Amino acid sequence: MGKLDRLAEITGLDVIEHLYQLAHWISEVNVVHINSTREGGGVAEILKNITPLMEELGIKVRWEVITGTDVFFQCTKAMHNALHGRHVVIPDKFISEYEKINAENAERLRDVLMDADIVFVHDPQPAALISHFPDRKGKWIWRCHIDISRPVRSVWRYLKNYVVNYDASIFHLATFAQHLPHPMFLIPPSIDPLGEKNIPLPDSEIQSVLSQFGIDPDRPVVVQISRFDRLKDPIGVIEAYKMVKRYSPSLQLVLAGGGATDDPEGMTVLEEVKMAAEGDPDIKILYLPPKSDRVINALQRGATVVLQKSIREGFGLTVTEAMWKYKPVIGGDTGGIRLQVVNHHTGFLVNSPEGAALRMRYFLNNPDKIEEMGNKAHRFVLENFLITRHLRDYLTVMISILYGLKGRLELV
Repeated sequence: MGKLDRLAEITGLDVIEHLYQLAHWISEVNVVHINSTREGGGVAEILKNITPLMEELGIKVRWEVITGTDVFFQCTKAMHNALHGRHVVIPDKFISEYEKINAENAERLRDVLMDADIVFVHDPQPAALISHFPDRKGKWIWRCHIDISRPVRSVWRYLKNYVVNYDASIFHLATFAQHLPHPMFLIPPSIDPLGEKNIPLPDSEIQSVLSQFGIDPDRPVVVQISRFDRLKDPIGVIEAYKMVKRYSPSLQLVLAGGGATDDPEGMTVLEEVKMAAEGDPDIKILYLPPKSDRVINALQRGATVVLQKSIREGFGLTVTEAMWKYKPVIGGDTGGIRLQVVNHHTGFLVNSPEGAALRMRYFLNNPDKIEEMGNKAHRFVLENFLITRHLRDYLTVMISILYGLKGRLELV
């Protein structure tokens, strides 16, 4: 049984049949996805899941990753922060390295990209590749996974000089989109319910993981899963935990996540988090290696309360993952979290450590609400944020780009 057949057992057969109908129109199309890392972060997670499904649908698809130097990734991390609205200064030498690395990758990938009918370029890191393909035959789509609603204008102007040359752009939300001279599409991300991060786990495995990290399953535990990034506000989570701890002395906190090869700040933030924890034995700070999906799964399922207290957030797949596991989420009132956390229904939106602490106390004192809101959260993900919907949207965009001027299509 193929993966699409197994997904049909979750989504219904009509959803999968619709995917095959759409894929019929692009079965001979060469598709290439390009991003900056194979491990760590939501983009790599999505591509790892979605490209095999494209292949199963009969689409010829490749996933390529650009390579770069430390200076290049320092530059793109600074760009990332600036596009999220943080005021940073990007030195000229960083910009020079950004352009040089994109030029080198363009040469390395030239044959692949010149032969492609559709190229998805994900985020700012490889955005400049397009400038090296003035005679490209295919359609190029810039896929932005971050919140650029209020960017540092000088950084956006620089990046926009490349983005305007694309044939289309894709954003998570309408509020993220900037004015561009080409078609723009809105596609939220998704999770794979059959991936090891989201499949049901036996209670014995969940208990084993909790025990491995010294977490007492008989005491309440608050969990935030995310990269160690200041925009995820792990320090704010610790502050909220300490406020609640005064009233619930048995409370435990788990901050767990890994790094990404395109994020050079991760280890610095990790050290800041350790200092903020002040040696509290009930705060577990877990730096997880790649391929820790089942561990993350178990931590989310073993949590009493799940947080994602981001200050800025493109989407927040950890929110989707927790909601799929029947966990309402206390999330930062920002970006794509707002699309998932329906306040007072699938979780709570907060703007401060004090707000997070208040909602944590509410859940700890009202466990029946965790179950009620958790059921709503799971249903909301089933209807809106599974990979089948994401794949359908990508197929629709590709058909639109390739056939948009050729009249109506009749699905087979």
